[in-house]
Amino acid sequence: MTVTKHILVIDDEENLRHMLSLMLARQGYQAQTASDGAEGLRLMREQVYDFILCDIRMPEMDGKTFLAKALEDHINSPIIMMSAYGTVDTAVECMKMGAYDFISKPFKKDEIVMVLKKAEERERLKSENSRLREVVAGNSDFCGIISRNAAMMEIFAQVRKISDLKTTVLILGESGTGKELVAGAIHRNGNRAKKPFVAVNCGAIPENLLESVLFGHVRGAFTDAAGDQAGLFEEADGGTIFLDEIGEMPLALQVKLLRVLQEEEIRRVGAGSSRKINVRVVSATSRDLEADVRDGRFREDLYFRLNVFSIQLPPLRERIEDIPLLAEFFLLKNAAAMERSPVRIAPEAMRCLMSYGWPGNVRELENVIERGMIMCDGDVIDGECLPASLRDGVGEKQRSCQDENLSIKKAEDAIERDLIRKALDKTGGNRTQAAKILEISHRSLLYKLKEYGIE
Repeated sequence: MTVTKHILVIDDEENLRHMLSLMLARQGYQAQTASDGAEGLRLMREQVYDFILCDIRMPEMDGKTFLAKALEDHINSPIIMMSAYGTVDTAVECMKMGAYDFISKPFKKDEIVMVLKKAEERERLKSENSRLREVVAGNSDFCGIISRNAAMMEIFAQVRKISDLKTTVLILGESGTGKELVAGAIHRNGNRAKKPFVAVNCGAIPENLLESVLFGHVRGAFTDAAGDQAGLFEEADGGTIFLDEIGEMPLALQVKLLRVLQEEEIRRVGAGSSRKINVRVVSATSRDLEADVRDGRFREDLYFRLNVFSIQLPPLRERIEDIPLLAEFFLLKNAAAMERSPVRIAPEAMRCLMSYGWPGNVRELENVIERGMIMCDGDVIDGECLPASLRDGVGEKQRSCQDENLSIKKAEDAIERDLIRKALDKTGGNRTQAAKILEISHRSLLYKLKEYGIE
């Protein structure tokens, strides 16, 4: 059902008021008139108008005075100024004061309609942005995790149930799904919230340094050990340690981590005695740990110790309804960081975002939105502002849906294999750089190269 828009016309010329009222009525608007600014202010205090057309030169109270007083009264309706005596300077002055637009008399019917339609679109977008901000700030924001997906709501409920417990938690999910955010939510919702939350990526630290980083060392333990150094487990004492990419931990260190979990004590490298600690352990991986256990790459006893309670995060392609919400959140976040006005996403670009497979999940979406804001010249991100790889990915996904093979797993493997090949081509075969582009660890890339038979 179409909602009638109400317009207030303020002009001292009766014939013009009458003409505008008839013209606006034919366009579906309902117009009310006032002969000067003072009468206009009185009417505005009694009724809310969608738009205001106001002449600049009038007796009693002119348009500029009216504009200033309307803004003092916090009138939010777009005010469009009119004048037969208009100059560029007058237009600029009114716009600086807060007018939405400026029309010079005599004007054509199409000109008035065009300005009103443009104002309607702006108000619609403002309303939509306001609604999305409320959604982001309301029930869809859980400790910085933005979602209204049913599976994510269930995860939020699980986090609330376990947050006060010391139970070890294993968070499973693809790269970029927000595993560290969930770990942080577990910590902040529980009775350890005021204690440290320490995050470490087990795949990003060289194997020969990882033990010292986690458990600390004493002076002289190795060549560069000039003094005693506490490890991250000690830093997290009383709080939570988050072991990201736990599947990348070397087997030799897995034995020592198992002992820490069983005995609740750590021993610094080179030390002769152990120290008691009180740390909650939350770990995460994008790997299939059960398969790693079967293949002998991960200890079964440690797996069961870490997997007392598991949380499986859905990939973004299974949270399609979250894409507009997340996109709006990243638009606002990046606008603040870039110190620029927020931009919007054109409908065709949004359709592209919602049709894409998102192998990099939420992290990839954030990067795409940031790039789109950099690439767009105005205040709209259109399809041309999106990466070519994303548009190609949409086409690939659409072609896959037409194939007889309807296996999601096989389609995902095909896309992942293709992305790995593209990353290797881009880096001239440099696996370390390719892993960085793909946002996975070097070790994970080696496993995937072997799995897919890529030379």
